[in-house]
Amino acid sequence: MHDLTLLAIMWIGVFAASFAAHHTRLTPVLWYLFFGAAMVNIGLLPLEMPVFISNFAELGIILIMFALGFEENTDNFLTSIKRSWGIAFFGAVTPFSIAYLSAFWFWGDHSMALFCGLAMGATTVALTMVSLKSEGLNKTPAATGIMTSAVLDNIASLALVAAIVPIATGEASITVPGLFFLVLKAILFFLFITFLGAWLFPAISGWTARIPFLGRFELRHVLAMGQGEYTMLALVLLAVLVAIAAHAFGFHSAVGAYMAGLVIKREYFDFHEHRKIDFHRQAKQMIDNVAFVWIGPIFFVTLGSHLVFDLAVVKTILPYGLILFAGLFFGQIFSAALAAHYTGRFTWPASWMIGFGMLGRGELAFVVMDIAYVQHKLMSIEAFYTLMFAAFFLNITVPLTIRWWKKQFAGDESLASINTDGH
Repeated sequence: MHDLTLLAIMWIGVFAASFAAHHTRLTPVLWYLFFGAAMVNIGLLPLEMPVFISNFAELGIILIMFALGFEENTDNFLTSIKRSWGIAFFGAVTPFSIAYLSAFWFWGDHSMALFCGLAMGATTVALTMVSLKSEGLNKTPAATGIMTSAVLDNIASLALVAAIVPIATGEASITVPGLFFLVLKAILFFLFITFLGAWLFPAISGWTARIPFLGRFELRHVLAMGQGEYTMLALVLLAVLVAIAAHAFGFHSAVGAYMAGLVIKREYFDFHEHRKIDFHRQAKQMIDNVAFVWIGPIFFVTLGSHLVFDLAVVKTILPYGLILFAGLFFGQIFSAALAAHYTGRFTWPASWMIGFGMLGRGELAFVVMDIAYVQHKLMSIEAFYTLMFAAFFLNITVPLTIRWWKKQFAGDESLASINTDGH
């Protein structure tokens, strides 16, 4: 019963966080992180989470990302790539450089500095979108720009991690065939997702309809099984399977889950019309409930539980953490905002919102820290705590800055989607 007891404690924390969020008018995500950190430091949660809780949290981030992809329009996402390449590039290179140079200045170790740069180089794809959703801004062009840039950054960071870890541990060396294989895997994954969308949900006159055997199978029939009772099961299964496929390709499962949500369109739920039920709306409500109310929050509570306070270490790293946090805070905002305005042609209010939205550091940062510090001992405890400090306070700034900038941004957002000249 130990694992279930921990889950019950974390759910109590979710209730407390939701209560605090309601009365402070701050996003629940901030309080999920706070209660996760508080509970692990007073001993209610263990320093090392059991496998059950870790897997439950992993399911939470999969469902969160699937829910966010499910809400997104695929055409908008693909169009946004053209506007977001500069945000992804400059919004990743700047924090990577700041973290790398800061870590090398602090400790004088190139390998450790490299992993610090990788950990801080990619923004979280979940914290920002959930924060935007809580403010009713998750369907704006700026939100799509943030999401697209974050996905591109994460894909690039994961590819670099996959390449650098074997090199740093001495298991492999840099080779042209090895780098080519990494790029090939990324291309194959996106081709796989593209084919999946065309095959499982083909248009009435789509090209997949002419493929023998495959052309006869449509997941729409699975969604419509019975009287639509299996719709939710089919969607969750699709999210998990594509997340597993993403992991098999070497990417984070969250990337796969988001892409799975993207391939699903509103018209795929036009079945059993005699029941007069909007199955798309019903499915969205159920997905949002599991993703943002009772499973997804466990991911954020677990994320907060990584911040364990050791007074001696905290005193040592406090100046380092403050310097790194300040550098990343200003560097990320200005690099992403300037790139959004001058390469993506977003208006200035939307550009600053993108800059604030790119501040978060979440799942990928902790994956890199786990690989470097826990698994391979390539990072000192001081570097680990410094990154944890910076990541935690960067995460706190995301909902605060988004909420603070909402009034200026909301008044301009009607122009953001049509402004293409950067003025």
